Amino acid sequence: MSSLNVREERGGIIFQVRVLPRSSKNLVAGVSGGMLKIKLTAPPVEDAANEMLLRFLSEKLNIPKTKISIIRGRSSRSKTILAEGLGVAALEELASGR
Repeated sequence: MSSLNVREERGGIIFQVRVLPRSSKNLVAGVSGGMLKIKLTAPPVEDAANEMLLRFLSEKLNIPKTKISIIRGRSSRSKTILAEGLGVAALEELASGR
């Protein structure tokens, strides 16, 4: 597994995800190129995948959805995420599947 590219900033962490829409289930599929790969069942239309991504991350990281935002890449499969009030260890734990 390659290393996760994450940095602490703005009172939280900033990291990149690669979204794989229209998957059979929602799950973390590992790390590739420093990005967290996330499979989602939602299609990439009308912001459905973005909304599902935010809900999924909120649930998995155990923080309110209002504390997670897409700061770059809303129309791309590669996105930059800000998770407020979260440390690097929580994201590394999610990426490792623990």
